[in-house]
Amino acid sequence: MRAKPVLKFLDNIESYLCQILLVFFVCLLFLQILLRLVFGAMHTLSQHIAFFEHYPLPASIPWGEELSRMAFVWFVFLGATYAARLAAHNRVTFQFKIFPKIVGDVSTVFSDIVWIAFNCTMIYFSINVIKEGFEYPEYSPTLDWIMAYVFMIFPIAFSLMTIRIIQVNIMKHVFKIEIADVDKIDTGDEDDEIPESGVTS
Repeated sequence: MRAKPVLKFLDNIESYLCQILLVFFVCLLFLQILLRLVFGAMHTLSQHIAFFEHYPLPASIPWGEELSRMAFVWFVFLGATYAARLAAHNRVTFQFKIFPKIVGDVSTVFSDIVWIAFNCTMIYFSINVIKEGFEYPEYSPTLDWIMAYVFMIFPIAFSLMTIRIIQVNIMKHVFKIEIADVDKIDTGDEDDEIPESGVTS
């Protein structure tokens, strides 16, 4: 019984990380905007009130925008891996409706194999880029971080995406688990049906 919460956490780990990153970079950007507004107001007041000239405020956090961009990049790639877990990446499947179901299933598995091959290629080349990044370090302008650490999201994300693709295929074709369509929202109204689309998950 204790394994269930752990498995549930691991099954949704990208979702939790995305939520943390989203809150983090949105709050950081909000603070940046707030500081600029306050600084602008204080600068205006300092022209009329001498007291404010002696207590200057920072216009913004120098490293804030850079860190928020890095967090956003990690958010996007982890979001892509979570979308793979939900089978939410768009697929054009209308052409399979005129064929038996087995044709669509085989074609989907084949496209996933191509997708996995692409992921493995990206993992290989991104690891090479990271190795070069440590050998010939490039530093971020304000945080002075080695950019190779930021680039680590590429092999991490593509590895997780590959695992999720394999996981979804095992669930669908081995355990016969139906993956819910994330585009269909249950409103509780039986008459409110979403029409079929040629682009499905």
